Amino acid sequence: MAAAAVLRGGSRRVLAYPALRAAVISGPAALPDVPAAAGPQPPPPSPLAAGLWARSMATFTRTKPHVNVGTIGHVDHGKTTLTAAITKVLAEAGSAKAVAFDEIDKAPEEKARGITISTAHVEYETAKRHYAHVDCPGHADYVKNMITGAAQMDGGILVVSAPDGPMPQTKEHILLARQVGVPSLVCFLNKVDAVEDEELLELVEMELRELLSFYKFPGDDIPIIRGSALSALNGTNEEIGKNAILKLMDAVDSYIPDPVRVLDKSFLMPIEGIFSIQGRGTVVTGRIEQGVIKTGEDVEVIGLTEVS
Repeated sequence: MAAAAVLRGGSRRVLAYPALRAAVISGPAALPDVPAAAGPQPPPPSPLAAGLWARSMATFTRTKPHVNVGTIGHVDHGKTTLTAAITKVLAEAGSAKAVAFDEIDKAPEEKARGITISTAHVEYETAKRHYAHVDCPGHADYVKNMITGAAQMDGGILVVSAPDGPMPQTKEHILLARQVGVPSLVCFLNKVDAVEDEELLELVEMELRELLSFYKFPGDDIPIIRGSALSALNGTNEEIGKNAILKLMDAVDSYIPDPVRVLDKSFLMPIEGIFSIQGRGTVVTGRIEQGVIKTGEDVEVIGLTEVS
């Protein structure tokens, strides 16, 4: 295996390089901290990744339990709108920085097509926890990006459009969440204002629970919150808008368990992305698998040079 070692004080801390990332990224995560710098200059990052990372990772002190969550589901079912709505509603309570929809899907190709292509990261807090939130693409063409995002999650928010019900990527994302080891899901039944028939909502919810059970999630127990992310984002219809978002976050707080952090082992973090951040230099991001890293500590990066 190739490696580049930078050691301090005899301690050895390891970052796994992107090769075979998909095979090693899943599993319990340790408390994240400021990502460490790597050596060689990487390709320029997309504005989406660099901008969101720099903004979201610099605003919170980590005094609460940390949980990695994310939005998954079929394309155009409202994942990015929900992500923006969560930050808006929690920002009103002073526990997040509101991130607009077009700041999450901000790469030119995403704006042109109106879909999420890369995973995007935001950060917020509730009264109980600190969350890092990854917004995953729903389009079938970008399933690899979805897997990269889902593999970092301690729990997921499955977004389903009420008028459409479960669709092909809904099923695929549930299956992939199971395969990469996402332990718990909470569901948000979106766009309920577009469905007038209460019985239709009940049928969609029943179909969704059966689908979750089929893929070995506890479908009968998983919370399903009905609402409209767009109403929450626009500040209209408070019952299905703001109140539904607050109910969703209460469900995430209570249903998704605190992840077990392996703190007594050497630091290990598979590298998900490499960015050039102005004023910071080269920065790597990823989910910490075990151990603890502190500002100023050196690490060993595996995969850069040949070793015997």
